[in-house]
Amino acid sequence: MDKIIRIGTRSSDLAMWQANTVAQQLEHFGCETEIVKIDSIGDIVLDKPLYELGVTGVFTKNLDVALLNGKIDIAVHSFKDVPTQLPEGIVQAAVIKRGDFNDVLVMKDGEDFFTEKNAVIATGSLRRKAQWLYRYPNHTIVGLRGNVNSRLQKLEDNDWNGAVFAKIGLKRLKLLPPQEKHIILDWMVPAPAQGAVMVAALDKNKELLEYVKQINHEDTAKCVKIERDFLRVLEGGCTAPIGALALIIKEEVKFKAVLFSPDGSNKMEFSKTVPVDNAWDLGEYGAKFLLERGAKNLMKSIHASNVEKATLIYSTKSLSLDQTNLLDSKIGVGSSDFITIRNNRLKRILVKKPIKNVVFTSQNAVEALLNNFDATELDFENIYCVGRRTKRLIEKRIGKVAHVAKDAEKLATYLVENLEDKNVTFFCGNKRRDELPSILTENAIEVNEVECYKTQLTPRKIDEKYKGILFYSPSGIESYLEENSTSSSVAFCIGETTGAEAKKHFDQVIVSKVSTVESLLKSVNTHFEEVEE
Repeated sequence: MDKIIRIGTRSSDLAMWQANTVAQQLEHFGCETEIVKIDSIGDIVLDKPLYELGVTGVFTKNLDVALLNGKIDIAVHSFKDVPTQLPEGIVQAAVIKRGDFNDVLVMKDGEDFFTEKNAVIATGSLRRKAQWLYRYPNHTIVGLRGNVNSRLQKLEDNDWNGAVFAKIGLKRLKLLPPQEKHIILDWMVPAPAQGAVMVAALDKNKELLEYVKQINHEDTAKCVKIERDFLRVLEGGCTAPIGALALIIKEEVKFKAVLFSPDGSNKMEFSKTVPVDNAWDLGEYGAKFLLERGAKNLMKSIHASNVEKATLIYSTKSLSLDQTNLLDSKIGVGSSDFITIRNNRLKRILVKKPIKNVVFTSQNAVEALLNNFDATELDFENIYCVGRRTKRLIEKRIGKVAHVAKDAEKLATYLVENLEDKNVTFFCGNKRRDELPSILTENAIEVNEVECYKTQLTPRKIDEKYKGILFYSPSGIESYLEENSTSSSVAFCIGETTGAEAKKHFDQVIVSKVSTVESLLKSVNTHFEEVEE
């Protein structure tokens, strides 16, 4: 490659080792490299455990920004620090061969303390903390942050019995203590992708991606993908005690994964061995296996553990970890689903002939239709819809949208003014609103309604301590009001239709600027920031 490849990295000794290793491997293939140091919030804020920072990708965000701004060509990360969802435009370019994945206990004065009832162990990792307490419930865990050298020094300076480290970090920096001063914790399941180094680059830089692919280690990439798929489906991150390890041994993948409660009192485990060729979905399968057996409730309790914060809100739809991390650190959130969507079974004859005009007012209708038919069976001449997210889904899965409107009333008005053929097929749910079919019928447009899904209310009583309630549909409001009063809470609504319904019941209603969860959470941050000021 003709150009010099600028390698972005954090400035810690371990990060520099990783960047230099990548540089050496690239230079082996004949290119020149330059290392660019860029520090992260995870390197700067050292007085809190990672799981208290409330940020996804604390060690990677600044490097992501540098990539997107063109200051570097590739970024080198410790793969276990990388969020499961990469920023738009950034892709995984390579994974270099994995090192030792084990955790080790570095002991201050030997292992005699194991014979005693109490001990003090240091770690900044919630995963290590939970697994240690599960095995040694009488021990005390204290926080430990900083680079490898500073953590070893803190162990010396404090009255602790030991501290837990990744073995690979100590080995790479030649800091692993002698055998009598450390114990390999082979019972502790490592973090997903522990010991692996990932190289990230821009998706649009195809020539660079092809070049960097030369240093990719295929077996390592396969294993860490399985581990990270497990993490992704469970929606875990620094705030969830999740361990996962996949190993390729004699053409088989041996996979083990665990989920703990933060205090180590509960443990869920999955393990399976499959041929390498059949392992592509093993991580996702393992996560779903646990979710069906109680992990969903355990994860919800972990996500909701921050509700002791100053400002409390409640979402009437379950939020992912990445979504809750968009909220200000002072805002605690609880969430659960107040409605359940069930797709109806539709007859094949429905789409046997081409349909000239079809209308969708929700993503649920699109997904319900696709649950019954393959996209190739859907022969629609003109597609009309409500909402840009619905439009994106339709154009990704079915075909071009002729017109999109902000709400059902505006779409109906457009159709009255512009539709030549006075007939539409309206794919909807059992609780669809009346505006669109009423306006069309009043203007002599025939509406063929196809109920393709059912919205079922799942009301539940929540504590009155919440200062804001998040709503995503009029049905969600209906479900909420079955068990709860409007009290003095602020209603945050995802769109104008939901907002209009909320105004019938709540004194204060705030509607997000855009009909997305991200925009709704931004409106929550803005509101409570203004209240505090």
